[in-house]
Amino acid sequence: MRLRNKPVIVFLCVENSCRSQIAEAFGRAFFADQYEVASAGSEPSGSVNATAIELMQELGYDMTCHRSKGVDELETKEILALITLGCGDACPKIAAKQRLDWQIPDPKTMSRCDFRAVINLIKKQVLGLVNELSSPT
Repeated sequence: MRLRNKPVIVFLCVENSCRSQIAEAFGRAFFADQYEVASAGSEPSGSVNATAIELMQELGYDMTCHRSKGVDELETKEILALITLGCGDACPKIAAKQRLDWQIPDPKTMSRCDFRAVINLIKKQVLGLVNELSSPT
């Protein structure tokens, strides 16, 4: 669903339970005033990973209202940037002005320490995206 006619950024992974949810949370926190941020999965799990919710809460991001959703729930008109997070061929081809593929490992079975490292990697990538999208062409 599009709000206020902002440019749209979409994060995709397979289950929409960890990586894309974390990226969406960071994206909304960093640039919700400039962009509409969404996430989805090619095969949504139906729930957001409890460890992701807990570890993001430690960083001050409340993901308790997030829900796992499929790409069919996306408003795909005029997507500025589509970022896939390690889903390879499982990610559908959705039209976007810019497509990026971030090879981010799925943290769902990782130790908490490794899970935190993936969160930090996603945060770094999202911050880089903010800079890339804000730079003049």
